Amino acid sequence: MNSKFPKFIFNDLKYYVYLYSHPITNEVFYVGKGKGNRAFSHLDEIKESEKVKYISYLRQSGLEPNIEILIHGLESEEMALRVESSIIDLLNINNLKNINKGYQSASFGRMSINQIKSLYERKQIDVNEPSLLIRISKAFRYSMSERELYDFTRGFWKVSLTRAEKAKYAFAVYQGIIQEVYKIDKWYQAETTENVRNPEEEILLKTKGRFEFVGEIAPREITDKYKYKSVEHYFKKGNSNPIMYVNI
Repeated sequence: MNSKFPKFIFNDLKYYVYLYSHPITNEVFYVGKGKGNRAFSHLDEIKESEKVKYISYLRQSGLEPNIEILIHGLESEEMALRVESSIIDLLNINNLKNINKGYQSASFGRMSINQIKSLYERKQIDVNEPSLLIRISKAFRYSMSERELYDFTRGFWKVSLTRAEKAKYAFAVYQGIIQEVYKIDKWYQAETTENVRNPEEEILLKTKGRFEFVGEIAPREITDKYKYKSVEHYFKKGNSNPIMYVNI
């Protein structure tokens, strides 16, 4: 494989977004952005990562990854980052070897029409039922699966169990907007029920003294009432606590 671009084309290439894929199945396993010879840099990486392991796996089979330029001629790194983010959202990061989701994916990534409208309309609503408002800022992205959103909303939290058990509903909140509403059935010690979250993340989190709930999406009349409405007025400026008890 020719692992370099000639320098005379650098100016025309500008910033670009590139793909790594399996040479036989054409399945994309990595998305990146850069300029110059960035697209080839991963071929010589030695640090531990899923991407490096996969390239090593291919080479042990006598194969080399297929490298393609998806788009080039981009005027700025931020433009390249946003294109990269969109592709990661489209392909689903869980199917890729990228460590991180795309640049500002949670803010500008793949969204439904309802999510776009809610972000900019920000229709305020007051919560009438005993509920927990749960901010999931660090984990959230608009392209999360239904199961991912559920698992990242329901745990793992430092809550007053006495108070939490009085809540009928749990609201998944991102940037002050309700993304989903769950009917709480029961609370458990953290990591005692099945979830799809990354085990390595949970080791870093140290789940001792934390809890998780199990439940289901709330009845239609509740989700229709609250979903995609704003509850940002419940969180005072400077309040970093991800949990807010309402009517409890």
